[in-house]
Amino acid sequence: MSTSFQNFSFERFYRNVGNNIEPQLRYHLSKVYACLTATTFAATLGSLIHLRGIWEAGFLSAIISLVLVLALTFTPDNGKNFPMRFGMLMGFGAFTGHSLGLLLEQVIFINPQILVTALIGTTAIFVCFSASALLAKRGSFLFLGGFLFSILSTMAIISLGNLLFRSYIVHEINLYVGLGVMSAFILYDTQAIMEKCRLGNRDAIAHSLELFYDLVSVFRRLLIILTQKEQRENDRKKRNN
Repeated sequence: MSTSFQNFSFERFYRNVGNNIEPQLRYHLSKVYACLTATTFAATLGSLIHLRGIWEAGFLSAIISLVLVLALTFTPDNGKNFPMRFGMLMGFGAFTGHSLGLLLEQVIFINPQILVTALIGTTAIFVCFSASALLAKRGSFLFLGGFLFSILSTMAIISLGNLLFRSYIVHEINLYVGLGVMSAFILYDTQAIMEKCRLGNRDAIAHSLELFYDLVSVFRRLLIILTQKEQRENDRKKRNN
């Protein structure tokens, strides 16, 4: 019975995707997710380079990743420069992963299990929210755009102000609200990419970059939240002993 239920669920999912998404859009989304997967692997490789001690330069990596994303932004797709832009995307992914190396080191030192939990949590969030966007009514989540960008802008201003006051509560609120906002961005960006493709914009590199940013943002926040929780539990155990 369990196997039948699983088969029915998958069959229903693919049938619904086929009904909601036209063939040309399905082809574009397959390119976007392929680029996203490759960028994620590049980020993993970049992280391993730092963790193995081959090269450690977190701040420099962050600067290089910023330069690469700006280069991608100012190098629009012309139908012939896909290999060059794909190389930029892979470089951005690798240096983004490398810049996370210091955070990953701290997490692994506290408890390596946190990294596994964060990876599983990020994957679950991304898959669930992406599937929801793909199966939902056309454009039903696009209204979130203005709302989410407004929240991000407010959070950025509050974070700058908190550099002076250093409020732990404000930091925690920003962290959890940021996780919710970036998760919601997966819904918005997925449907926005679909609409852009329908309107003729088939820049798979730029579209995968948007989703990669969402993915990394969710992963980073989950890492910090889980690490802080682990630290609080360790402190509580020390006080009780």
